[in-house]
Amino acid sequence: MVDNIQIRSAVASIIQAIGEDPEREGLVGTPERVASMYAELFMGVDKDPREELTVGFEAGHREMVVLKDIPFYSMCEHHLLPFYGVAHVGYVPGDDGRVVGVSKLARVVEIVARRPQLQERMTTQIADAIVDGLDPAGVAVVIQAEHLCMIMRGIEKPGSNVITSALRGLFQRKPASRAEFFSLINASRS
Repeated sequence: MVDNIQIRSAVASIIQAIGEDPEREGLVGTPERVASMYAELFMGVDKDPREELTVGFEAGHREMVVLKDIPFYSMCEHHLLPFYGVAHVGYVPGDDGRVVGVSKLARVVEIVARRPQLQERMTTQIADAIVDGLDPAGVAVVIQAEHLCMIMRGIEKPGSNVITSALRGLFQRKPASRAEFFSLINASRS
């Protein structure tokens, strides 16, 4: 749970530390606004993404399910600057053919993104949550993101994208399944 009072105090201290006056007209409400924003941005810290996958359907489906271009926003744990992009998630149901509503996949991405994160860890956590929650035959996750810590400071390279992937089950063992997933997420819309 986010400690609103502690965040407000810390933000006021930061404002003073950079040489500004936290009582200046434009900054008076900033500590409260930042605390409210952090409660929203970090709502995934206390949540288990696997809980989103508890309600499913015994559809007897044994083919690939892919949800692509899931937008997300997260915060780099190194600089507390945003990184944002899209996630692509695919799975092949297990022997029981159990599927979940596709919105549940987007919710898993959202919960895992709403934490101080590394993109690499985020990718792994999404894949592992789906493995644990669905017991599928395979899971594939690809994330493509821009990091403001690389755009507005440091190396200052706008337009740079980081791409990470996590493959589980048959996506690791069967090149044809892996190739099908990548062709589906790379297919352009008509």
